[in-house]
Amino acid sequence: MSASPSNEPLPPLARPLKHLRGVGSERQAQLARLGLFTVEDLLLHRPNRYEDRRHFRSISELQLDEASTTRGRIVALGLKRFRGGQRSVFEIILDDGTARLHCRWWNLPFMQNYFAMGDEVFVFGKPNSLKPRTIDHPETEAIEGGEESFIHVNRIAPIYPLTEGLPQRWLRSLIWRTLEEYEAQIPEPWPKGFSGDSARAATAGASLSFPPRASAIRMIHFPEVMEDIELARRRLALDEFMALQREIQLRRKKFEAKARALPCGGDNRWMKPFLARLNFQLTPAQTRVLRELRHDLGGVHPMRRLLQGDVGSGKTIVAACSALMALESGYNVALMAPTEILAEQHFRTFKGWFEPLGIEVRLQTGSHKPAMGNPKAAVFTIGTHALIKAGFTPDRLGLVIIDEQHKFGVTQREQLVRKGAYPHLLVMTATPIPRTLGLTLYGELDVSVIDEMPAGRGRIKTFVRLADKLPKVWEFIREQLAKGRQAYVVYPRVEETSGGLKAVTKEFANLKTVLAPNRVGLLHGRLKSSEKEQVMAGFRTNTTQVLLATPLIEVGLDVPNATLMLIENAEQFGLAQLHQLRGRIGRGTHDSYCILVAAAKSREAQQRLKVLEETTDGFRIAEADLKLRGPGELLGQQQSGLPRFRFGNLAEDWELIKLARDLVARSLAAAGSGP
Repeated sequence: MSASPSNEPLPPLARPLKHLRGVGSERQAQLARLGLFTVEDLLLHRPNRYEDRRHFRSISELQLDEASTTRGRIVALGLKRFRGGQRSVFEIILDDGTARLHCRWWNLPFMQNYFAMGDEVFVFGKPNSLKPRTIDHPETEAIEGGEESFIHVNRIAPIYPLTEGLPQRWLRSLIWRTLEEYEAQIPEPWPKGFSGDSARAATAGASLSFPPRASAIRMIHFPEVMEDIELARRRLALDEFMALQREIQLRRKKFEAKARALPCGGDNRWMKPFLARLNFQLTPAQTRVLRELRHDLGGVHPMRRLLQGDVGSGKTIVAACSALMALESGYNVALMAPTEILAEQHFRTFKGWFEPLGIEVRLQTGSHKPAMGNPKAAVFTIGTHALIKAGFTPDRLGLVIIDEQHKFGVTQREQLVRKGAYPHLLVMTATPIPRTLGLTLYGELDVSVIDEMPAGRGRIKTFVRLADKLPKVWEFIREQLAKGRQAYVVYPRVEETSGGLKAVTKEFANLKTVLAPNRVGLLHGRLKSSEKEQVMAGFRTNTTQVLLATPLIEVGLDVPNATLMLIENAEQFGLAQLHQLRGRIGRGTHDSYCILVAAAKSREAQQRLKVLEETTDGFRIAEADLKLRGPGELLGQQQSGLPRFRFGNLAEDWELIKLARDLVARSLAAAGSGP
């Protein structure tokens, strides 16, 4: 028995699988390929699905293209090779007394090693023919007698993810035996005194009830009824969410215990003239968020706040006001943006706002180094990733603002914050964050939401079209350009690749012909910084009427006269990114039109894009994107910093995540600030 470094025996669930009966070196290697190394790993190996083996269809009752479970005895089998032995089909014929069933495996000759004449076999699959009854590549399992047969038949049987050489029946038996031995040693991770009833009571009105953890683990593997499966999943998901929330909340408590806030509440000497010079009023939502920010900036602990606001909702003004509070208090401010395009737009905007107040605005990017000005002046520095390099060493850094937070990793955010002594932090995103991710990925941050748009904006209408409708789309765009409007055209690639995706460099000449006499500009990431600026300047001044670009324009361009957005190969983009791109239009008083052209005719692609046709609500779109793509693809698992959940579902488990947060907060409050 191996021991821990302190020579104490390992906890029962931490024991390596080689200590289990029947797990030799070969089986241990197979289990390792599934990521299973300890008893706990094995007990948390979640089934892919379940077969209700209490209810079978006889072979004569099987229906075409309907998934069913049946059973029968092998009355014939054989392997046939053809095309000079390069192709093969292995077939078994089952008989259950009502009819016969042909099961075939194409080009898998090794399947003949798993069956023998007279074997009783379970079969799960969809018949693809009824004359004769045939299932290609079904899932099968030989039925054996003996003392363990009750594990596999006449019950709801778990079907597990496998690896080559590992039989389903063997793994199911191993998990059954392991549960028999270790179930009583599965600890209850909830704080003492908490039970399913107290968990339910912790959230008013929540209809949640939970079995003990050990019972949940048995139920997830060997449910008595189908309803047990979801009940067990919820309990095990809650444990995962509670572990994450405990980590998040302890980290926040530790941070607040050691960090004292810089006094950045401001005195309004610059704020009042700044707001007076604006040619519009702040919305009630902007005003409410500013009150929250002022409270944080003048508080005891450094601000750690996430500002969410849909595209065009006015986050930049709010960021400017929070910067002014810090600058008025004698501290400098840094704003980091993900692209040079966005950083340069912010630089122009803030320079126009702040320099009349006597505040120095600097730009620091990979291609632009700022000239040093008055060392005593209040400094607002705007930059890209260049701000986290060694060359940026700000004095008296009081506030860090991260724009388009989803484009940065957690580590990059922390690198910039460490340039100062616990500066305040404001992270902003125009990609609304689903509620579940707000409590997990951004669980350490307080959240503010700008949930209304400035008055006087035109409507945005969105249409999904297949590629064969492009001639009519171009005709409509030409009509709008003739009225003096401007258009964005977005393709997914810079240069042509396999797969039929359109590329801006290849389509540029064609577009100039299609949209003549309008002038077309070309913008993509491989242009030099000076070339990008020249193209964007032409579009801003309307000397260029159409901007052909890659998705890099999703942030950083604000041209109120641009009312048209055409995105080709739209099925290649996530919903949140399409919503961001659409946010480039609808910034003026005219109605705007976003046209999503899909090359794929699949029902799934059409349904996904239809979400954008139905709503401009970024939060609804974000929730739909999470459900369709999942958090791993949506965020990038490494960048997100989220653990891999075996049982939790970030697209569905809002109620559980909120309950986990509340339970952990109660537990820590009862126990004091210690872990």
